[in-house]
Amino acid sequence: MPKRILEGVVVSDKGDKTIVVRVERTILHPVLKKIVRRSKRYHAHDEANTYKIGERARIIECAPKSKLKTWEVLPKQTAQSAS
Repeated sequence: MPKRILEGVVVSDKGDKTIVVRVERTILHPVLKKIVRRSKRYHAHDEANTYKIGERARIIECAPKSKLKTWEVLPKQTAQSAS
């Protein structure tokens, strides 16, 4: 089974080698039939402490590294590789 990759916004970088990423998704409400935003926070391992609050981060599943951390960040993409 492939590892999941999620993208979200860093909401905390206070922990050493740890960031908290808020991932938002949209769902259709079963009764109201409206699009509703839901978010979840994931603790991710950031070995080099490269991400700061407000940046977009991509995270990938990994083996558990601690009680809460089962995700790790993918390396930052540079402007040249994105285009």
